[in-house]
Amino acid sequence: MNTRPFQLIPGYLFTVVFVGLMIQTLGVSAQPHIYPAPPQQRKIVLIHGTIHVGNGKVIPNGMIAFDRGKILAVGETVDTSGAELVDVSGMQVYPGLIAPVTNLGLVEVEAVRATRDEDEVGQIIPSVRSIVAYNTDSKVIPTLRSNGILLAHIVPEGGLIGPTSSVVQLDAWNWEDAAYSKDIGIQLYLPRLYPSSPEAETRALQQVNTIKQFFQEAAAYYHEPQHTHRNLSFEAVKGLFDRSKILFVHADLEKEIWLALDLARTFHFRMVIVGGADSWRVADELKKNEVAVILQPPHSLPLTPDDPVDLPYRTAALLQQAGVKFCIGEDGFWQQRNLPFEAGTAAAYGFTREQALEAITLRAAEILGIDSLTGSLEPGKDANIVVSRGDILDMRTSQVEMAYIQGRSINLDNKQKDLMKRYVYKYGLDMDTTHIY
Repeated sequence: MNTRPFQLIPGYLFTVVFVGLMIQTLGVSAQPHIYPAPPQQRKIVLIHGTIHVGNGKVIPNGMIAFDRGKILAVGETVDTSGAELVDVSGMQVYPGLIAPVTNLGLVEVEAVRATRDEDEVGQIIPSVRSIVAYNTDSKVIPTLRSNGILLAHIVPEGGLIGPTSSVVQLDAWNWEDAAYSKDIGIQLYLPRLYPSSPEAETRALQQVNTIKQFFQEAAAYYHEPQHTHRNLSFEAVKGLFDRSKILFVHADLEKEIWLALDLARTFHFRMVIVGGADSWRVADELKKNEVAVILQPPHSLPLTPDDPVDLPYRTAALLQQAGVKFCIGEDGFWQQRNLPFEAGTAAAYGFTREQALEAITLRAAEILGIDSLTGSLEPGKDANIVVSRGDILDMRTSQVEMAYIQGRSINLDNKQKDLMKRYVYKYGLDMDTTHIY
């Protein structure tokens, strides 16, 4: 028998145990009625809606037919034989929106380390796959679907040359079901090239040399017919050299973007700039080198005090005028629900609302290499469809009523809606006059 006196659990250990139990309890009890939809069982035709195809074309009072997860026809009239007819009169029909850069599913509670899996240890870690860490049970995911976001590019952090990223659809039981396009690219996090001190400048230059040396060695490894020893990091970036993968370079400043362009020319990479606050300054070179941009959210401050205060709003239009391929992104994970409103703001500063819609649908799909599957409402593509009562780009009028992912009718409830209904009930409010978004 153990006769040692009872010992108190150390404070930090108690905190870990308590938080772990709370997370487990929340995971079991929250939103038990929200679960992935079954496969589409029969042909569906949406009728009498205003269809925004996603490529700039709009069909008033149009129809869209889809079966077995694929779009069959879109137009003023389509074949409705054997179909379930869904009347969407007075509503707007859109392609499913795409979040082009997010750590959704890799973070749940930012203040709790045990729920953050977005950052990996190490400087050169391209062999790490973010898709296997994606949490389909995240309570944040339904809040995105409620605003029409049906696909997301899951981007991890960590190191200089980071893990691979993948595209997921946002209605799945596990990461294998969620995977829409796996391991599409490698993340490169360039050091800030306007350092705050001589020491920081020396460190940044050393990191740049490390990046260049790695790619030089990886290129030599790629061109070797046989390898004495297998290098997992070099194996992971082989797709960059045969252009089957994309190098996503996280860079904002003009000097950083020039460095990225130098890498693209040297190694002939397919490259996308992520952030790109200064991308408008080098737009001609971006177009010449066929480098696309995932723009930082327009709802942000200018990069430097000398920039015009409305520059983040106008950057999308500046790239549009220069002929640079781009899409609009949002920060973080829970903020992604605001993605359509970011595009709506940009639409007020130099381009049309259909062009703004393209920037979060078809252009995003093209940049991520999934435009043969999604991004627009065209025959042969997946039936990723959103039906909204009001303009989906306008936070005042947008109210998503229906959504389909690969033809499956998606549950649009979420924890926030549940809380709204709870307090509408508590205070005896009229559900018919209370807007629940």
